[in-house]
Amino acid sequence: MGATPFRVAVLISGAGTNLQALLDQLHSPGGAIEIVGIAASRADAAGLRRAQAAGVESAVFAIAEHPDRADRDRALGDWLDSLGVELVVLAGFMELLSPEFVARFAGRIVNVHPSLLPAFPGLRAIEQAVEQGVKVTGVTVHFVDEGVDSGAIVLQEALDLSYPARIAEIEERVHGVEHRLLPRAVRLIAAGRVRPDPANPHAVLVDDGD
Repeated sequence: MGATPFRVAVLISGAGTNLQALLDQLHSPGGAIEIVGIAASRADAAGLRRAQAAGVESAVFAIAEHPDRADRDRALGDWLDSLGVELVVLAGFMELLSPEFVARFAGRIVNVHPSLLPAFPGLRAIEQAVEQGVKVTGVTVHFVDEGVDSGAIVLQEALDLSYPARIAEIEERVHGVEHRLLPRAVRLIAAGRVRPDPANPHAVLVDDGD
C-alpha cells in the first residue's frame, strides 16, 4: 500500500481560478496530495462548479446563514475536521476568518496575496502598488495568522511594473504567477519541506531544491 495522501481543503469566494490550478497540478485521489473539500463563502461562487466537475466534496458557509462570523467559522472548522484536513488553502477567499478559527488551524492555513508582502497588505493590493508608482510588485504565499496578511512567508515571486500601468494587464500577469506559486507552496508543505525557523518566530525555512 502507498502512503496516505496529504489532505487539503480549499476555501473560495468567487471564480476559483487558483482552485483550478490546484486541482490541475496537485489533486490526485490516492496519490501524494488530495483535495478532499472545497468550501465557499457564497452559494453563487462559480468555483463550486469546478469542485463538482472534479468530484470533490463541497459546501457553502455563508455568514448570513449563521448568527455571526464566529458561529460560521465553528461550523466550517467542524466540517474541515470531519474531512481530516491537514492544510487549509485560501484561494480567493474574500472574508476575514475569526481568531478562533485561525488558532484552531494554527500553522495549517496558507493564503496567496497579490503583492510582495509586507508591502500592500489587505484589499486593492495591485491598485495600491500602482498608486504608489512602485517598479516591482509580485505574489506572496504565506501562512495565515491573526493579523492582516502578516503571517510567515513561504514563497514570493516578483513582477516588474512599467508606466502607464493598466490594472487589467497587471492582474492577468499576477494571476499567472499565482497559478504557479500557490501549487508549488502546497507541494512543498505537503512534502514536509517547510518548517519553522528556530532563530526567527516570524519566518519559515523552505527547502525549495529539486
